[in-house]
Amino acid sequence: MAAQKINEAHEHIAKAEKCLKTSMTKWKPDYDGAASEMAKAAVAFKNAKQFEQAKDAYLKEAEYHTENKALFHAAKAYEQAGMMLKDMKKMPEAIQLIEKASIMYVENGTSGTAGMALDRAGKLIEPIDLEKAVDLYQKAASVFENEDRLRQAAELLGKASRLLVRLRRLDEAAVSLQKEKNMYKEIENYPTCFKKTIAQVLVHLHRGDFVAADKCVRESYSLPGFSGSEDCVSMETLLAAYDEQDEDDVSRVCNSPLLKYMDNDYAKLAISLKVPGGGGGKKKKSPVAPQGGSAGPPPAEEEDDYEGGLC
Repeated sequence: MAAQKINEAHEHIAKAEKCLKTSMTKWKPDYDGAASEMAKAAVAFKNAKQFEQAKDAYLKEAEYHTENKALFHAAKAYEQAGMMLKDMKKMPEAIQLIEKASIMYVENGTSGTAGMALDRAGKLIEPIDLEKAVDLYQKAASVFENEDRLRQAAELLGKASRLLVRLRRLDEAAVSLQKEKNMYKEIENYPTCFKKTIAQVLVHLHRGDFVAADKCVRESYSLPGFSGSEDCVSMETLLAAYDEQDEDDVSRVCNSPLLKYMDNDYAKLAISLKVPGGGGGKKKKSPVAPQGGSAGPPPAEEEDDYEGGLC
């Protein structure tokens, strides 16, 4: 079966080469015909699991489409070549070709397709290179934002924000979250804005910036439905407890279902949050001596979720 497919591929390559030949009666190469034959050759190689040869055939197809000024089809062929490299476990090279395809999609005026290609590339590279995945998601978000497709842009920024938290690039995560929240506000998705406010507070407190965390909550009072909501009350309680160095109350809020069932990266921020001067992990009500005797021994030291980096 494989041998038959390989023979079939070579037949298509021969036909492609014939399309490119010129003569006294045929002055211009038939790039369209050659591209079509190369596409068939690539599929035959792919079916025979000859990914290297399939990749080369797709690259030739892209070259011929480019000569024919068919940018959309050229971009598709580059993307397919990238997928062959993915199957060969050559991920950085695969991503390079998909990025090249996305640029051609934009040049062709099909930005939505470019954004989707970058999103797919981000998913592919995320398990092995978080930094690159952030870059791809941000580029995809930018493409959708330029098209005024804010929902898609915000979703992609959300992926970037979570990975920035995982990478402990918290200053950048704070900026990304604010941009996300602004987009959700613009499309009037207020419940999601509330969740972004919680994420912002957690990020700012981990950055040691109580003022910025407090400001995020205050700004959210202008969002319809936020004041008095569970999200609002929870953040007010958290900020008050954090400010008073009440580690018990901080822990209670951070281990509540509202925060525990957030996206994993934010849930980890919640359960690892410590108040200033809180002993680096031991619960401590406050630096002030307790009245009316001891409240009992402090709980055992908690494990730092970020020790050794987030997984």
